[in-house]
Amino acid sequence: MKFLREVIAEMKLVEWPTLKENRHDTTTVVLTSIFFAIFLGACDWIFQKLFTTFVTHR
Repeated sequence: MKFLREVIAEMKLVEWPTLKENRHDTTTVVLTSIFFAIFLGACDWIFQKLFTTFVTHR
């Protein structure tokens, strides 16, 4: 029980983000994830085309 009381006391000291901060951070993570997904997908497509071109023209 001492552990739970300490956890509750510590959680009261936490400074939680505001709704605006939370939205901003979430938007940043989602947009960054989409950007990297598109970027890595494009790199994969380019390398696939290059590899296919070199392998089939021998």
